Amino acid sequence: MEAARLARPDDALACQTLLEGALATVRTQRGGAALAGEISAGTLIEHWLVPSDQLALYVGEFGGAVVGLLAVCTFVRPGAEAPSGQVECCYVEEEARGVGVGSALMESAVQWCQAAGCADMDARALPGDRATKQRLEAAGFSARLLILNRRLR
Repeated sequence: MEAARLARPDDALACQTLLEGALATVRTQRGGAALAGEISAGTLIEHWLVPSDQLALYVGEFGGAVVGLLAVCTFVRPGAEAPSGQVECCYVEEEARGVGVGSALMESAVQWCQAAGCADMDARALPGDRATKQRLEAAGFSARLLILNRRLR
């Protein structure tokens, strides 16, 4: 059975392995290298596991094994009265996809953002990543802005 829960310190190694897979995957996609940069999975996991009111790390389980992770944070847009939520990362092992782990993770993030008083949530999909865009739309997200970037150096 699939489930999502807040990550615990003893999930650090599983989370780091999953994040390494996520970063490797995103770096192969158009625009992914710029998004992922030289981020260290270990450094991110250490940061994400620190208890905070502005950040949460969830793990997705299937059959008791940790097979996915999702990091979500809050931020305040200029001039906004309420915070917004931001999905920083959502990744499920390829072999565990299609059984509801990603949906369970996303629903946990939505509930966390609602409890944090967020007015809305953002999640990213890289150019041409139709599968991620469709999963986000299925979870109630809609594209509201496409940002194009031109490197100057």
